[in-house]
Amino acid sequence: MTDKIGFVGVGRMGGNMARRLKDCGCTVSAVYDAHSAGARELAAEIGAEACPTLARVTAAADIIFTVVTDDAAQLAVFAESGDSLLTGAAGKLFINCATLTPRIHVEVERRAQQAGALTLEGCMASSIPQARNGTLYLMCAGERATFDRVRPLLEKLSTALRYIGPTGSAAQVKALVNTVMNCNTAALAEGLGLGQALGLDLDMLREVFAQTGANSQVLKTDGEDMQHRAHDCFFSAAHAAKDSGIGHQLALDCGLSLPLTRATKEQFDRMVALGLGGLDKSGIAELTFKGRHG
Repeated sequence: MTDKIGFVGVGRMGGNMARRLKDCGCTVSAVYDAHSAGARELAAEIGAEACPTLARVTAAADIIFTVVTDDAAQLAVFAESGDSLLTGAAGKLFINCATLTPRIHVEVERRAQQAGALTLEGCMASSIPQARNGTLYLMCAGERATFDRVRPLLEKLSTALRYIGPTGSAAQVKALVNTVMNCNTAALAEGLGLGQALGLDLDMLREVFAQTGANSQVLKTDGEDMQHRAHDCFFSAAHAAKDSGIGHQLALDCGLSLPLTRATKEQFDRMVALGLGGLDKSGIAELTFKGRHG
């Protein structure tokens, strides 16, 4: 029998993952979102049920993806009382895709096991187009047997699928990915901002960066956007602030001082404080270019 798939959190990432699986012939039977109108629209589009409760998602699906915003939201959907995905969860599998503090994945696994369910981390190091096209870079953690069981499904979402290790380890790797990415983003914004202040041609400067040690993936994705103030959101500054905070806290827990991580976190925190958290992370250039928000 084909597994029925559910999604909790159907914003741009979760919604596009659901569309991708539907296109691949999977049975996406249930969707839920705190913004119920969005869930209803997606349900109508892909022929799923827009569930009124979390418990209904669990009842209507065998494998449930969660793609929520942060630690608090993740614990809320796996609440130990009230409406929860844990209601009637025996035999179900939860694949948790949000960028979370590693200990939250461990806690969710504990709660799920008590309910007779399984969990798997499915940390994503990609963005919205990759979610829609099935080309996510997907890092998984949890029991190896669980990963092996669901691998054929995950391969419909990912062209670069990796098993990392026990629960919490994929979240650690994802935190490091985003920590380095965010530091690169902040550094690029400073380099381009300084280049502008010096009166340099920024098209020329980006070309030179691309041919030298200043090159980076962030230069490819964000450099032109920083220059032209095109900050349509693919990965928000608010998420960057959260993720840099996770990396910073992991460092503190290990007794490490990471001044670049701390400074980057402070820059993205400043964006949020200025009301710019909804911009793409490229919007950090608004703090470094003369005559902008900085």
